[in-house]
Amino acid sequence: MVRQKKKDLIYALAFTLLIALANIISSFFFTRIDFTSEKRYTLSPLTRDILQKLDDRVQVTVYLEGDDFPAGFKRLRSSTFDILTDLKAYSDDNLSFDFVNPMTGSEEEQQENYQKLLEQGIEATNLNITTESGNSQKIVFPSALISYKGVQLPVKLLQPQAGVDPQEVLNNSIQNLEYAFASAIKKVNSGGAQRIGFTEGHGELSDLQLSDAMNSLANWSEVGRVDLSTITFEGLDKLKLLIVAKPSSEFTEAEKYKIDYFVMNGGRVLWAIDQVYAELDSLRGAEEQLAFPRKLNLDDMFFRYGARINYDLILDMNSSRIPLKMGDAGGQSQFELVPWLFYPVFVPVTAHPIVKNLDGIRSEFPSSVDIIDVKGVKSEIILSSSPYNRKLDVPTLLSLQMVDQEPDPKLFQGPLRVAGVLLEGEFPSVFRNRPVPSGINGRVKIPAQSKFGKMMIIADGDIFKNQVNTTDGSHYPLGFDRYTQEQYGNKNFLLNTADYLMDDSGIIGLRNKEVRLRLLDKAKIKADKTFWQVINLGLPLIMLIACGIFQHYFRIRKYAR
Repeated sequence: MVRQKKKDLIYALAFTLLIALANIISSFFFTRIDFTSEKRYTLSPLTRDILQKLDDRVQVTVYLEGDDFPAGFKRLRSSTFDILTDLKAYSDDNLSFDFVNPMTGSEEEQQENYQKLLEQGIEATNLNITTESGNSQKIVFPSALISYKGVQLPVKLLQPQAGVDPQEVLNNSIQNLEYAFASAIKKVNSGGAQRIGFTEGHGELSDLQLSDAMNSLANWSEVGRVDLSTITFEGLDKLKLLIVAKPSSEFTEAEKYKIDYFVMNGGRVLWAIDQVYAELDSLRGAEEQLAFPRKLNLDDMFFRYGARINYDLILDMNSSRIPLKMGDAGGQSQFELVPWLFYPVFVPVTAHPIVKNLDGIRSEFPSSVDIIDVKGVKSEIILSSSPYNRKLDVPTLLSLQMVDQEPDPKLFQGPLRVAGVLLEGEFPSVFRNRPVPSGINGRVKIPAQSKFGKMMIIADGDIFKNQVNTTDGSHYPLGFDRYTQEQYGNKNFLLNTADYLMDDSGIIGLRNKEVRLRLLDKAKIKADKTFWQVINLGLPLIMLIACGIFQHYFRIRKYAR
């Protein structure tokens, strides 16, 4: 008996020493094991590399905190905590985070916090909470703020999508968390903001119409205006992205030469082009308007790079609405929101990370795009119409009276119309075997073929235009329709596109991360509710009683001999 106790003691001591030794050894090595099938808790090598390059502390403040959140938001908060824990583990102690509830304190303090967060670019969400006593409203901030060396950048945790099941929206938002944080950390740690230039001098959208686009991009880059007629080639070399937003007058050959020089040297271009003159404001002031082609002198460039913007208009039954005066009552004008087929809403159907899980993207009088096969250039469709569309060639007369005509579904059964295409590769020069145009000073030689480059061609000049409050001259958020009070995905589309065009590391590919949604069958739960309640409550009691009976008879048989 004594020998057995001594043996057991040796075994226990050996086991304890083994555990202690394993802990000591593991403290010198770092590893994590992810048992999920889709590896949802495994950070990509790219994210780990970004974290390991940090040379100072990153502070992440998450404002998704509160006691009475619905289950979905609790899940989003829990997933945010998990991803930040993983990021911290790989950051060599250069990342810390905390969760803050901004809606604490007195009403005055809450209002101050609310205003401060808005100034930092953190948007609020009005949440409807259903309880046993009824419904209540709660303002939440599903966002985080990243601070690094005095630079602050907001991060949206919730990615809303109109018409999508709330559970699916939350799941898509959780899938996007690694990209959201990794991209933001990379931007604040870039060591110098990259430069983005919006062209001017050709009747492009004004600073007010581009206010939200420019402000949003300015969070992580230097944004300004570029006059192609005066900028030098050295100035172009300092740019990473050139955005051409709705020019209305012709480009000179010298200006096109500078754009081609920029592209040949690896510069990235985002084209938002209205190939047809058609404006709703002009229609409101007249009974009819002639929609006619614009003369921009850019067709040869697009064709050479791999696309052609057609001189037509896309009409789509999946469209946004416009306010239209329907009469007067009591001396007051009566307006009604009516569908306007010339304002298609492009719902992304491709799995490309630029548009994956984005809301519909609002457009105004878009045209169609043809893809041209160019050697060394890969093309991918990013924006396209719904199946219920038709094409209208120009010139043609437009009238607001068209809203009174019920669209014939038979006429809206054309093929999908492409409105936005992404081009990547080595682009041929537009000025290959052509003389240098007049107005170009200095001996600047353009290679016959570009370095690897990217560009996006969108056949709608208004896609990055924010609406303006005519009362006080302030601007609305990009993608927000002040008439319908709907938020479209235009801003996220712009940010994702700029991110993709400017970054060669492939970080936006993290948006392709999949986290499968495993929902319970609510109908089956309701039907089998009683059965499972009995199993969960009764089976443990039955097993406990059976074990007691078995132990009783076992003791009788053992000690009754």
